[in-house]
Amino acid sequence: MEGLGALAIFAIFVFVVFGMLALAKGARTVKQYEKGLITRLGKFHAMAPSGLTFIVPFVDDIVRVDMREQVITVPPQKLITKDNVTVEVDAVVYYKVIDPVKSQFEVQDFGYACTTLAQTNLRNLIGDRTLDETLVARDMINSNLRHVLDDATNNWGVKVTRVEVQKIEPPRDITDAMSRQMKAEREKRAAILEAEGIKQSQILQSEGKKQSEILKAEGDAQARITRANAEAEAIKLVSTAAETYFKERAETMRRLEVLNNTLAQNTKYIVPSNSSLVNVLGLDGITPVAPKLPDGQPSGSTLPAGRSI
Repeated sequence: MEGLGALAIFAIFVFVVFGMLALAKGARTVKQYEKGLITRLGKFHAMAPSGLTFIVPFVDDIVRVDMREQVITVPPQKLITKDNVTVEVDAVVYYKVIDPVKSQFEVQDFGYACTTLAQTNLRNLIGDRTLDETLVARDMINSNLRHVLDDATNNWGVKVTRVEVQKIEPPRDITDAMSRQMKAEREKRAAILEAEGIKQSQILQSEGKKQSEILKAEGDAQARITRANAEAEAIKLVSTAAETYFKERAETMRRLEVLNNTLAQNTKYIVPSNSSLVNVLGLDGITPVAPKLPDGQPSGSTLPAGRSI
């Protein structure tokens, strides 16, 4: 009886230990950013949510798949451009698992497969462009490579979110030549800009001088016109004043001039009995005489001896 009791106690102890081991083996935890794939006897059985999950011990197994966005580094490789220049190119690939079942069972090693695919397509993309086109088409290369990788990895339950080419490095001699070329281009642009500046400055100075001469000429012309108008107006005013104030005197002077010229000739004349006119003429020796008319009435004046009427 004592042997049976000891055997029973041992059996209970073994059972308890086995149960604890089975419980420890069947209790699994899945983190929040992971998905658990339960496989039973090597075949996919169910998907375990985040948190504590119990599986059948020694029968089921669980595979955890990281659902966060991850990055793969494409190691540097030497590629040949379309114009036969060797460049060293590397890249990084950002991806995210969208179907954990496919990512686990459709591809053996996604990292290796994605890296190899990226290197192969980089070789094609760089080989279709010259060195200058490659250096300025970085964004286009990134876009094309991401599109190719995304199409290929779609069957693997993975989404390629972004691809970045980190460096495109040509040989040292090519880099030095490009540096000299860029320096020459910058010096050329600087010389052109300086020449354009001098040209514009000379044009502006010439235009300013031209405008100044035009304005000066217009000012001189306007001044001459104004002076001429003023002189014409002054002459007009003088003429008007002379005509107004000296018209009568001028007529008298014209009569006297005519009379003086007439008296200078040895001819008989009839002189009006205007003593003031005689005095003006300076004929002091003239004595006015009233001639007799047929009826015996005196009329007019007579001249002294030597000047008869």
